[in-house]
Amino acid sequence: MPRAELLRFEEIARVCRVFAGLGVSKIRLTGGEPLLRRDLERLVAMLAAIDGVDDIALTTNGTLLAAKARQLKEAGLRRVTVSLDALEESVFRAMGGTGVSLAAVLTGIDAATEAGLSPVKINTVVRRGVNDHCVLQIAEHFRHRPETLRFIEYMDVGSTNGWQAYEVVPAAELLAAISGRWPLEALAPARGGEVATRYRYRDRAGEIGFIHSVSEPFCGDCTRARLSAEGKLYTCLFATRGVDVRAILRGGLSDRALAGELRKTWQARTDRYSAERFSRERRRAGIPGHGHDSPGQDAGASKIEMSYIGG
Repeated sequence: MPRAELLRFEEIARVCRVFAGLGVSKIRLTGGEPLLRRDLERLVAMLAAIDGVDDIALTTNGTLLAAKARQLKEAGLRRVTVSLDALEESVFRAMGGTGVSLAAVLTGIDAATEAGLSPVKINTVVRRGVNDHCVLQIAEHFRHRPETLRFIEYMDVGSTNGWQAYEVVPAAELLAAISGRWPLEALAPARGGEVATRYRYRDRAGEIGFIHSVSEPFCGDCTRARLSAEGKLYTCLFATRGVDVRAILRGGLSDRALAGELRKTWQARTDRYSAERFSRERRRAGIPGHGHDSPGQDAGASKIEMSYIGG
């Protein structure tokens, strides 16, 4: 994408400042891979200076994290989430579909923890028949470590990953497998809108979480808006279209007018894709009490890819 089409750091900071005035206190930098953006620590410092923003986090594949962790921490980054789907090299590469080095990711995780970006969260997407046999191995690796491991149900994000419902390993199945090996006890949510169900090992070996947006959708509690690199605002991870915030920013409107557009977009949202997918799958299975899709929901519409608006 031509650089002029990307939002400048100053534009991103302006949108975040206006969002903070509307009550947003948490910002996450995601992707794609955000560490590919040159001088990202400068953006972090700009965001950290915004009144009302008390939490800045980063989601990354971890390959560039070792070289950047300390700079990011010093700039004001508080937490980091690293994607890690397997500890077996071949499975790791099959899940990621890239040439990313597993060793580099593990080194990046260590660097982030040492830099004080804690707790580092590890996100593991589980896909049946691909990496579901790695679940206990990953859980064992992160027991007695400071990082927090979270298993995520395989989702139909975007239109190109060839998602099939049978490939989803429900969170309840993962919980039973891990708790059968190392007993777990439930924890209360850390904050409102928390997407992970939290547990800790009874032997105090650490915390673990499960994100169950397929088997137990949480659309009704969603508090996340997403701003793409070139300034489109999306109110759902499964969105098919966004609002052109870049045009507003470069059209000379005041912060007050921008706030009005952001408020209007958020208040008008009707997104509940995960809940509607859940209803459709239950209907196909002949399970009663599944509810109905909302008017205008198009299950076959082309959705924005995960690499475009992040998790």
